[in-house]
Amino acid sequence: MIDIAALSAYVPVTRRRLRAGQYLYRAGQRFNALYIVHAGFLRTSLCSDDGRQQVTGFPMRGELLGVESIGSDRYSVDVVALDTCEVIELAYPAVMTACAAMNALQALLTQALATELRRDHYWMLTLGTLGAEQRVAAFLLDLSRRHRALGFCASHFLLRMSRVDIASFLGLKHETVTRALSQLAARGIIAVERREIRIVCTEKLQRQADGPQVERRAA
Repeated sequence: MIDIAALSAYVPVTRRRLRAGQYLYRAGQRFNALYIVHAGFLRTSLCSDDGRQQVTGFPMRGELLGVESIGSDRYSVDVVALDTCEVIELAYPAVMTACAAMNALQALLTQALATELRRDHYWMLTLGTLGAEQRVAAFLLDLSRRHRALGFCASHFLLRMSRVDIASFLGLKHETVTRALSQLAARGIIAVERREIRIVCTEKLQRQADGPQVERRAA
């Protein structure tokens, strides 16, 4: 995590708390800040002109929000809190000037852009090549890895997002997501209690996410 006290010497820094359901910003609003997630889970989404919504991600602690709008004068996505959240607001374009004085800030910005590109490529491949149950397995593994990276338990966590949100992100119907979770639980790979997930066997979950592709490569 970047040193906020040191950063405040170069950039106006504001801490903001959000309650569940409160928007951090909406698509079309004037782009005037980047945000570091300090605590909590959020949801990013796009909305079409006819009202259709597509969930694009679930940012959590340490991630940088707003980078998708750099180079534009408007935010391009909606960002809403899924639970009680705290974010650190960094005024823009002052944050870009500060990059020249703080190597850590420049590294954070570069890492955020690179991570977003890698994640986009990963999910493009996942959604374009995997079946429904494989997508759900891959989603759980991704959450597990992100929890582990933050020092949290990687095998036991809460789904802060709804089944509908997960379905939108994975390009599925919410009934399909519910059925896939039930099938994984029935095979003893995970345990599900409402929004509580426990990964019983990570190796089996990984094999489920890999699916028949691994078998075809080995053949």
